[in-house]
Amino acid sequence: MSKKKIVFMGTPKFAVPILEMLIKYFGVELVITQPDKRVGRKKVVTAPPVKVIAEKNNIPVLQPEKISNDKEILNVLKKINPDIIITAAYGQLVPDSILEIPRYKCINVHGSLLPKLRGGAPIQYAILEDHRKTGVTIMYMVKKLDAGDMISKVEIDIFDSDNYETLHDKLSYAGCELLKETLPKIFSGDISPQKQDNSMATFARNILHDDEKISWEENARVIFNKVRALDPNVGAFTYLDKNILKIWSAEEITVKENYNKKAGTIVKQDKKFLYVLCGNNTILKIKELQVAGKKRMPVVNFLSNMKDYVGIILGDNND
Repeated sequence: MSKKKIVFMGTPKFAVPILEMLIKYFGVELVITQPDKRVGRKKVVTAPPVKVIAEKNNIPVLQPEKISNDKEILNVLKKINPDIIITAAYGQLVPDSILEIPRYKCINVHGSLLPKLRGGAPIQYAILEDHRKTGVTIMYMVKKLDAGDMISKVEIDIFDSDNYETLHDKLSYAGCELLKETLPKIFSGDISPQKQDNSMATFARNILHDDEKISWEENARVIFNKVRALDPNVGAFTYLDKNILKIWSAEEITVKENYNKKAGTIVKQDKKFLYVLCGNNTILKIKELQVAGKKRMPVVNFLSNMKDYVGIILGDNND
Protein backbone atom coordinates (compact mmCIF):
# COMPACT_ATOMS: atom_id res chain seq x y z
CA MET A 1 0.00 0.00 0.00
CA SER A 2 1.44 3.38 -1.00
CA LYS A 3 2.00 5.99 1.66
CA LYS A 4 -1.01 8.21 2.27
CA LYS A 5 -0.92 11.93 2.96
CA ILE A 6 -2.39 12.59 6.41
CA VAL A 7 -3.39 15.88 8.03
CA PHE A 8 -4.00 15.77 11.78
CA MET A 9 -6.20 18.13 13.77
CA GLY A 10 -6.12 18.07 17.57
CA THR A 11 -5.25 20.16 20.59
CA PRO A 12 -5.01 18.75 24.14
CA LYS A 13 -3.16 15.94 25.85
CA PHE A 14 -5.81 13.43 24.73
CA ALA A 15 -4.63 13.82 21.12
CA VAL A 16 -0.90 13.41 21.83
CA PRO A 17 -0.57 9.58 21.77
CA ILE A 18 -2.71 9.51 18.64
CA LEU A 19 -0.48 12.02 16.86
CA GLU A 20 2.68 10.23 18.00
CA MET A 21 1.35 6.93 16.66
CA LEU A 22 0.49 8.52 13.30
CA ILE A 23 3.95 10.06 13.01
CA LYS A 24 5.63 6.75 13.80
CA TYR A 25 3.57 4.43 11.59
CA PHE A 26 1.94 6.53 8.87
CA GLY A 27 3.52 9.97 8.61
CA VAL A 28 1.83 13.36 9.01
CA GLU A 29 2.00 16.21 6.48
CA LEU A 30 0.46 18.97 8.58
CA VAL A 31 -0.94 19.57 12.07
CA ILE A 32 -3.77 22.00 12.73
CA THR A 33 -4.39 22.97 16.35
CA GLN A 34 -5.87 25.72 18.49
CA PRO A 35 -3.97 28.98 19.10
CA ASP A 36 -1.56 29.28 22.02
CA LYS A 37 -3.31 30.38 25.22
CA ARG A 38 -2.43 32.13 28.44
CA VAL A 39 -2.40 29.55 31.23
CA GLY A 40 -2.29 29.71 35.03
CA ARG A 41 -2.25 32.59 37.46
CA LYS A 42 0.73 34.17 35.75
CA LYS A 43 -1.00 33.93 32.36
CA VAL A 44 1.99 32.36 30.65
CA VAL A 45 1.48 31.93 26.90
CA THR A 46 1.48 28.16 26.39
CA ALA A 47 1.42 26.06 23.23
CA PRO A 48 -1.13 23.22 22.93
CA PRO A 49 0.40 19.78 23.65
CA VAL A 50 -0.19 18.74 20.04
CA LYS A 51 1.84 21.69 18.74
CA VAL A 52 4.76 20.74 20.98
CA ILE A 53 4.84 17.22 19.52
CA ALA A 54 4.48 18.45 15.94
CA GLU A 55 7.34 20.94 16.25
CA LYS A 56 9.52 18.32 17.93
CA ASN A 57 9.03 16.20 14.80
CA ASN A 58 9.49 19.11 12.36
CA ILE A 59 5.90 18.96 11.16
CA PRO A 60 4.32 22.24 9.98
CA VAL A 61 1.68 23.66 12.33
CA LEU A 62 -1.24 26.00 11.63
CA GLN A 63 -3.32 27.57 14.42
CA PRO A 64 -6.40 29.33 13.07
CA GLU A 65 -8.55 31.31 15.50
CA LYS A 66 -11.64 30.06 13.69
CA ILE A 67 -11.18 27.39 11.06
CA SER A 68 -14.64 27.80 9.56
CA ASN A 69 -13.78 31.11 7.89
CA ASP A 70 -10.02 30.84 7.43
CA LYS A 71 -9.31 30.90 3.70
CA GLU A 72 -5.57 30.39 4.21
CA ILE A 73 -6.21 27.02 5.89
CA LEU A 74 -8.51 25.98 3.07
CA ASN A 75 -5.94 26.93 0.43
CA VAL A 76 -3.13 25.09 2.24
CA LEU A 77 -5.25 21.95 2.54
CA LYS A 78 -6.20 22.06 -1.13
CA LYS A 79 -2.54 22.39 -2.04
CA ILE A 80 -1.56 19.41 0.15
CA ASN A 81 -4.58 17.45 -1.10
CA PRO A 82 -4.51 15.00 1.86
CA ASP A 83 -5.82 11.48 1.45
CA ILE A 84 -7.43 11.71 4.88
CA ILE A 85 -7.89 14.24 7.68
CA ILE A 86 -7.94 12.85 11.21
CA THR A 87 -9.22 14.81 14.20
CA ALA A 88 -9.02 14.08 17.92
CA ALA A 89 -10.28 16.63 20.44
CA TYR A 90 -9.59 19.51 18.07
CA GLY A 91 -12.15 21.82 19.67
CA GLN A 92 -13.77 23.44 16.63
CA LEU A 93 -16.38 22.33 14.14
CA VAL A 94 -14.79 21.64 10.75
CA PRO A 95 -16.64 23.21 7.79
CA ASP A 96 -17.95 21.33 4.76
CA SER A 97 -15.36 23.04 2.56
CA ILE A 98 -12.67 21.06 4.40
CA LEU A 99 -14.66 17.88 4.94
CA GLU A 100 -15.03 17.52 1.17
CA ILE A 101 -11.29 17.61 0.38
CA PRO A 102 -9.81 14.20 1.32
CA ARG A 103 -10.23 11.11 -0.81
CA TYR A 104 -10.87 8.96 2.28
CA LYS A 105 -12.89 11.72 3.95
CA CYS A 106 -12.39 13.14 7.43
CA ILE A 107 -12.58 10.93 10.50
CA ASN A 108 -12.75 11.71 14.20
CA VAL A 109 -11.46 9.80 17.23
CA HIS A 110 -14.13 10.49 19.88
CA GLY A 111 -13.93 9.54 23.56
CA SER A 112 -17.29 7.84 24.01
CA LEU A 113 -19.43 5.01 22.71
CA LEU A 114 -21.50 6.96 20.22
CA PRO A 115 -24.27 7.95 19.95
CA LYS A 116 -23.90 8.38 23.72
CA LEU A 117 -22.09 11.49 24.94
CA ARG A 118 -21.65 13.56 21.83
CA GLY A 119 -19.85 16.82 22.53
CA GLY A 120 -16.79 18.31 24.16
CA ALA A 121 -16.73 16.66 27.60
CA PRO A 122 -17.55 12.96 27.12
CA ILE A 123 -14.96 11.75 29.64
CA GLN A 124 -16.26 13.94 32.45
CA TYR A 125 -19.88 13.03 31.73
CA ALA A 126 -19.17 9.31 31.62
CA ILE A 127 -18.15 9.64 35.27
CA LEU A 128 -20.76 12.26 36.22
CA GLU A 129 -23.53 10.02 34.88
CA ASP A 130 -22.10 6.98 36.68
CA HIS A 131 -21.51 4.91 33.55
CA ARG A 132 -19.89 1.54 34.08
CA LYS A 133 -18.47 1.47 30.55
CA THR A 134 -17.37 4.01 28.01
CA GLY A 135 -14.99 3.81 25.08
CA VAL A 136 -13.75 5.31 21.85
CA THR A 137 -15.58 5.60 18.54
CA ILE A 138 -13.95 6.37 15.22
CA MET A 139 -16.48 7.88 12.86
CA TYR A 140 -16.77 9.91 9.70
CA MET A 141 -17.11 13.61 10.30
CA VAL A 142 -20.22 15.48 9.23
CA LYS A 143 -21.34 19.03 9.83
CA LYS A 144 -23.55 17.95 12.75
CA LEU A 145 -21.63 17.43 16.02
CA ASP A 146 -20.31 13.86 16.42
CA ALA A 147 -23.15 12.46 14.32
CA GLY A 148 -21.32 10.76 11.45
CA ASP A 149 -21.35 7.08 10.52
CA MET A 150 -19.33 4.92 12.93
CA ILE A 151 -16.37 2.94 11.58
CA SER A 152 -15.01 1.18 14.69
CA LYS A 153 -15.36 1.10 18.48
CA VAL A 154 -13.58 -0.14 21.58
CA GLU A 155 -15.06 -0.43 25.09
CA ILE A 156 -13.35 0.57 28.35
CA ASP A 157 -14.51 -0.27 31.88
CA ILE A 158 -14.97 2.56 34.38
CA PHE A 159 -14.05 1.76 38.00
CA ASP A 160 -14.79 3.71 41.16
CA SER A 161 -11.03 4.22 41.43
CA ASP A 162 -11.03 6.14 38.13
CA ASN A 163 -11.01 9.91 38.01
CA TYR A 164 -10.90 12.16 34.97
CA GLU A 165 -7.14 11.77 34.56
CA THR A 166 -7.01 7.97 34.69
CA LEU A 167 -10.02 7.53 32.41
CA HIS A 168 -8.67 10.18 30.03
CA ASP A 169 -5.37 8.32 29.72
CA LYS A 170 -7.04 4.94 29.20
CA LEU A 171 -9.26 6.34 26.46
CA SER A 172 -6.45 8.22 24.77
CA TYR A 173 -4.29 5.11 24.44
CA ALA A 174 -7.29 2.97 23.49
CA GLY A 175 -8.11 5.46 20.74
CA CYS A 176 -4.51 5.36 19.59
CA GLU A 177 -4.56 1.56 19.22
CA LEU A 178 -8.00 1.56 17.63
CA LEU A 179 -6.94 4.10 15.02
CA LYS A 180 -3.77 2.14 14.29
CA GLU A 181 -5.93 -0.92 13.51
CA THR A 182 -8.65 0.99 11.68
CA LEU A 183 -6.66 3.20 9.29
CA PRO A 184 -5.35 0.36 7.05
CA LYS A 185 -8.90 -0.99 6.81
CA ILE A 186 -10.18 2.42 5.70
CA PHE A 187 -7.50 2.61 3.02
CA SER A 188 -8.23 -0.94 1.80
CA GLY A 189 -12.01 -0.49 1.94
CA ASP A 190 -12.39 -3.27 4.52
CA ILE A 191 -14.94 -1.42 6.66
CA SER A 192 -18.71 -1.42 7.14
CA PRO A 193 -19.69 1.95 8.58
CA GLN A 194 -22.86 2.05 10.69
CA LYS A 195 -25.28 4.92 11.01
CA GLN A 196 -25.90 6.28 14.48
CA ASP A 197 -29.33 5.97 16.04
CA ASN A 198 -30.06 9.63 16.69
CA SER A 199 -32.93 8.71 19.02
CA MET A 200 -30.32 7.22 21.37
CA ALA A 201 -28.04 10.26 21.33
CA THR A 202 -27.02 12.00 24.54
CA PHE A 203 -24.83 15.06 24.88
CA ALA A 204 -21.81 16.05 26.96
CA ARG A 205 -21.54 19.81 26.76
CA ASN A 206 -18.45 21.55 28.05
CA ILE A 207 -18.22 21.85 31.83
CA LEU A 208 -19.33 25.24 33.18
CA HIS A 209 -18.32 26.88 36.46
CA ASP A 210 -21.73 26.16 37.99
CA ASP A 211 -21.24 22.45 37.22
CA GLU A 212 -18.19 22.44 39.49
CA LYS A 213 -20.14 23.47 42.59
CA ILE A 214 -21.20 20.76 45.04
CA SER A 215 -24.84 20.60 46.07
CA TRP A 216 -24.83 18.75 49.38
CA GLU A 217 -28.53 17.96 49.03
CA GLU A 218 -27.58 15.42 46.38
CA ASN A 219 -26.80 11.82 47.18
CA ALA A 220 -23.18 11.08 48.21
CA ARG A 221 -22.78 8.93 45.10
CA VAL A 222 -23.61 11.91 42.85
CA ILE A 223 -21.14 14.13 44.71
CA PHE A 224 -18.48 11.40 44.68
CA ASN A 225 -18.86 11.19 40.89
CA LYS A 226 -18.55 14.96 40.56
CA VAL A 227 -15.36 15.00 42.63
CA ARG A 228 -13.62 12.37 40.53
CA ALA A 229 -14.96 13.68 37.21
CA LEU A 230 -13.26 17.03 37.90
CA ASP A 231 -10.00 15.68 39.32
CA PRO A 232 -7.31 16.88 38.61
CA ASN A 233 -8.45 19.70 36.34
CA VAL A 234 -10.80 22.28 37.85
CA GLY A 235 -11.95 20.43 40.96
CA ALA A 236 -15.37 20.25 42.62
CA PHE A 237 -15.85 23.05 45.13
CA THR A 238 -17.93 24.11 48.10
CA TYR A 239 -17.55 26.86 50.71
CA LEU A 240 -15.98 26.86 54.16
CA ASP A 241 -16.42 30.11 56.11
CA LYS A 242 -17.21 31.92 52.86
CA ASN A 243 -13.95 30.71 51.28
CA ILE A 244 -13.78 28.29 48.36
CA LEU A 245 -12.90 24.77 49.43
CA LYS A 246 -12.07 22.25 46.72
CA ILE A 247 -12.67 18.57 47.29
CA TRP A 248 -10.14 16.50 45.36
CA SER A 249 -10.58 12.98 46.67
CA ALA A 250 -13.51 11.40 48.49
CA GLU A 251 -15.44 8.20 49.06
CA GLU A 252 -19.10 7.45 49.63
CA ILE A 253 -19.72 5.38 52.72
CA THR A 254 -22.71 3.47 54.04
CA VAL A 255 -24.15 4.55 57.39
CA LYS A 256 -26.96 3.21 59.57
CA GLU A 257 -27.22 6.20 61.90
CA ASN A 258 -29.95 8.69 61.01
CA TYR A 259 -28.44 12.17 61.14
CA ASN A 260 -31.13 14.78 61.71
CA LYS A 261 -28.99 17.61 60.38
CA LYS A 262 -28.76 19.83 57.33
CA ALA A 263 -27.02 18.44 54.26
CA GLY A 264 -23.46 19.75 54.11
CA THR A 265 -22.90 19.40 57.84
CA ILE A 266 -19.59 17.87 58.93
CA VAL A 267 -20.91 15.15 61.21
CA LYS A 268 -17.63 13.46 62.11
CA GLN A 269 -13.88 13.78 61.88
CA ASP A 270 -11.02 11.52 62.82
CA LYS A 271 -7.28 11.84 62.39
CA LYS A 272 -7.39 11.41 58.60
CA PHE A 273 -10.83 12.24 57.24
CA LEU A 274 -13.85 14.51 57.37
CA TYR A 275 -17.35 13.06 57.03
CA VAL A 276 -20.04 15.23 55.46
CA LEU A 277 -23.78 14.58 55.46
CA CYS A 278 -25.32 14.49 51.99
CA GLY A 279 -28.84 14.01 50.68
CA ASN A 280 -30.86 10.92 51.62
CA ASN A 281 -28.81 10.50 54.80
CA THR A 282 -25.70 9.48 52.85
CA ILE A 283 -22.14 10.34 53.86
CA LEU A 284 -19.16 11.55 51.85
CA LYS A 285 -15.75 10.82 53.38
CA ILE A 286 -13.33 13.55 52.31
CA LYS A 287 -9.75 12.39 51.81
CA GLU A 288 -8.03 15.27 50.03
CA LEU A 289 -8.94 18.93 49.76
CA GLN A 290 -7.63 22.40 49.03
CA VAL A 291 -8.22 25.51 51.06
CA ALA A 292 -8.31 28.80 49.14
CA GLY A 293 -4.80 30.11 48.64
CA LYS A 294 -3.09 26.83 49.52
CA LYS A 295 -2.07 23.66 47.71
CA ARG A 296 -4.17 20.50 47.68
CA MET A 297 -3.46 18.32 50.67
CA PRO A 298 -4.55 15.15 52.44
CA VAL A 299 -7.17 15.86 55.10
CA VAL A 300 -4.72 14.62 57.75
CA ASN A 301 -2.58 17.69 56.97
CA PHE A 302 -5.61 19.97 57.01
CA LEU A 303 -6.54 18.68 60.47
CA SER A 304 -3.06 19.26 61.89
CA ASN A 305 -4.36 22.53 63.37
CA MET A 306 -6.33 20.37 65.86
CA LYS A 307 -9.53 22.36 65.17
CA ASP A 308 -12.88 20.66 65.65
CA TYR A 309 -14.91 21.02 62.44
CA VAL A 310 -17.85 18.85 63.52
CA GLY A 311 -21.07 20.80 63.17
CA ILE A 312 -19.79 23.22 60.54
CA ILE A 313 -22.02 23.38 57.46
CA LEU A 314 -20.18 23.47 54.14
CA GLY A 315 -21.66 25.66 51.43
CA ASP A 316 -24.28 27.09 53.80
CA ASN A 317 -25.31 30.66 52.92
CA ASN A 318 -21.92 31.38 51.44
CA ASP A 319 -22.98 32.08 47.86
